[in-house]
Amino acid sequence: MRITIGADHRGFNLKQQIAGWLKSQGHEVADVGTTSTESTDYPLFAAQVARKVAQGQADRGILVCATGVGMCITANKVRGVRATVAYDEDVARASRQHNNVNVLCMGERLTPEAAQQIVQTWLTTEFEGGRHSRRLGEIADVEQSECGVSRG
Repeated sequence: MRITIGADHRGFNLKQQIAGWLKSQGHEVADVGTTSTESTDYPLFAAQVARKVAQGQADRGILVCATGVGMCITANKVRGVRATVAYDEDVARASRQHNNVNVLCMGERLTPEAAQQIVQTWLTTEFEGGRHSRRLGEIADVEQSECGVSRG
């Protein structure tokens, strides 16, 4: 699977560990940064990952910051992206089954082992379709109708 990964300074160490693990599992990993623990702004990396997923340059995206929340908010601003924050396998599984989430956001406080389990569950869980497809269509309708609204 083609996975694009990114993090800010707070998520750098966990991103590095996840990227190495993904490569060891045979995934193609594109890392958009950051490249150190020097302070940086998470929206820059979240937008890069989200755009690569939305444009089909990656099958999935993974983002790491202090909590995952800022990354998730930013990624969800990109049309066609469905991002979630997951702190456990149950959320990761449900996000794929029900929401066909294509960007996973995590907080750096997870242990590398817990993060790997969450990522593994997220990558191997299939979208269930059915009534969930209808709901994703409704979400897409909201996304489409809001695209012309300006910030005020």
